[in-house]
Amino acid sequence: MATVELTFSALPAHVRTARLVATAIARRTGVEESLLDEVRLAVGEACSRAVEAHRLHCPGEPIRIELRDDLGRFEVTVTDSAPSDELEQDRALLQLDDPFVQLPDALMSGFGIAVIVGLADDVQVYPSQKGMRIRMSWPASTNGLTPV
Repeated sequence: MATVELTFSALPAHVRTARLVATAIARRTGVEESLLDEVRLAVGEACSRAVEAHRLHCPGEPIRIELRDDLGRFEVTVTDSAPSDELEQDRALLQLDDPFVQLPDALMSGFGIAVIVGLADDVQVYPSQKGMRIRMSWPASTNGLTPV
C-alpha cells in the first residue's frame, strides 16, 4: 500500500493543484482512463467544500488530503478542521450515536456531498465538531504499473 499526503492552505487556487495531483496518482495507480474525470471532479468538490469551510471558520489551518492505493482501490480522503456543528445538531436530532453512520443526502446536499456520491464508486462522510473527513474510492488495477 502506497500513501501520498498533501496539505494546503484554504485558498481556492490550491484546489486545482489537489485535482491535478489526485488525477496523476489515480492514473498511476491504475484507475481506468474513463474514471479520471470523475476522480478530478469529486476531489475538486471535496476540496472546494473544505476551502469554503476553512475560510469561514479557521482560515489559518491547512486542509489535508491522503491518497492511497489499497487492495485494488484508489482512495482519497479529504480532511478539514472546520467545525461541523450543524451536522452534529442534525445527527443529535436523528439520534445517530454512531459517528460512522452516513447522514441522509438531504442533510448533506448543501456541502456538495451529493455530487461526490454521484462521482465516486464509494463515499463515506465522517462529520464531527473538529472537522469533516470525506473518503472516496474507485476501483484500480496495478497491471503493469509501478506503485506510487
